[in-house]
Amino acid sequence: MRDDAFRAYFERHHASLSRLAYLMTGESQVADDLAADALTEVWRHWDRVDAADDPVAYGHGIVMNLSRQWVRRRGRERLLSFGSLRRGRDTDVPAVLDVRGALRRLPHRRRACVVLRYAFDLPEREVAAILDISVGAVKSATSRGARQLAELLGDHVRTDGWEAAR
Repeated sequence: MRDDAFRAYFERHHASLSRLAYLMTGESQVADDLAADALTEVWRHWDRVDAADDPVAYGHGIVMNLSRQWVRRRGRERLLSFGSLRRGRDTDVPAVLDVRGALRRLPHRRRACVVLRYAFDLPEREVAAILDISVGAVKSATSRGARQLAELLGDHVRTDGWEAAR
């Protein structure tokens, strides 16, 4: 029973966990490793995950913590590479590169909130649960992050979403 439940969780959420790790680190190999590490932690604590109000948020929280640790180990560098969120579609490469550079300049919490809200389209409550912060802190960090991105990107992105990066 436990094996089947975890297998279903793995199959449904592995790609999302890996994508989140990629958006937070900018390194595909690292993202795969972090997703695998997160899933190992999910397995180790399956009873807690299964009992959680939102098991997906639990896994996202693990990825966020592992990503934060990875970035810290690299010093003060901001290594986020945004990448194409919608693979298989035509992408405005210069705009994506602009977004990548701008995201590198955001503080970690703002970047995390902006990525989770706009790239993953998660509700504020879920972002708050993943980052273990209040909904108000999510609103503030997302608003400030979007405003900072708009200033950095000029006409390339609207403040209500990631239009140029999609």
